[in-house]
Amino acid sequence: PPPRTRFPGRLVLVTGGGGGIGRATALAFACEGADVVLADVDPDALADAAREIREAVRERAAVLATHRVDVADADAVRALAEAVRAEHGVPDVVVNNAGVGAVGSVVDTGLDEWRRVVDVNLWGVVHGSRVFGGLLRERGEGGHVVNVASMAAYLPNAILPVYATTKAAVLSLTESLRAELAGHGIGVSAVCPGFVATGIVESTVFAGADATESGRRRARARRLYGARNFPPSRVAEDILRAVERDLPLVPSTPEAKVALVLSRVAPGLVRAAARTRRP
Repeated sequence: PPPRTRFPGRLVLVTGGGGGIGRATALAFACEGADVVLADVDPDALADAAREIREAVRERAAVLATHRVDVADADAVRALAEAVRAEHGVPDVVVNNAGVGAVGSVVDTGLDEWRRVVDVNLWGVVHGSRVFGGLLRERGEGGHVVNVASMAAYLPNAILPVYATTKAAVLSLTESLRAELAGHGIGVSAVCPGFVATGIVESTVFAGADATESGRRRARARRLYGARNFPPSRVAEDILRAVERDLPLVPSTPEAKVALVLSRVAPGLVRAAARTRRP
């Protein structure tokens, strides 16, 4: 008999599925028997991710479709949902993962940069939660929504205030959505990673820095994340665990777990530590 899998026949949609945590999550679900649909703004990354997953799961299709989607665009997310429902049905699991980074103070970050980060990190999750949460509620057969936040959601700091603002909003949104959909048998989870070796550094905005300085900071960030060497696959496993056990909040990476505990038992210490560092 074939080996027993954890999500046989489930339909899973992952945004930001072309790379990083999204790609690893789609692969992990596929290896556990799920059929996956990938959405990403980068068509080349989508093609590479689909190829990797299909090679890893050779005995079946695994990747049912890929869609180029900017999650900041509400109409595009709605069109994605309609296309997936028409072709494959309502996804059983939706992972709102797409995001971009931002480094710089509240004051020095320009409004255009603020809007870009808020549009992707917050509005992208709002669009995905509204559209797919509505489809799951309408279907009436349960399901699960996972919103990928960050330990920055509960860790105030002077280095990532714009990014932290969006992730704190995502965490609050997720907790409210969980309460709203609980009566419909739909689980909702927030997964909060720390430093993970992904490509987010490449899309990060460095506020107040020219091209040369941005390059230096980006290279420094690459070294930091590379030295940390926490692979996206471990966050993906936490996402699968959140769905399997219907967990409300999952801090991923050791520093995210420590930060969560400190934010609850010693918030004054966390605030004091935030004042000691600057961008």
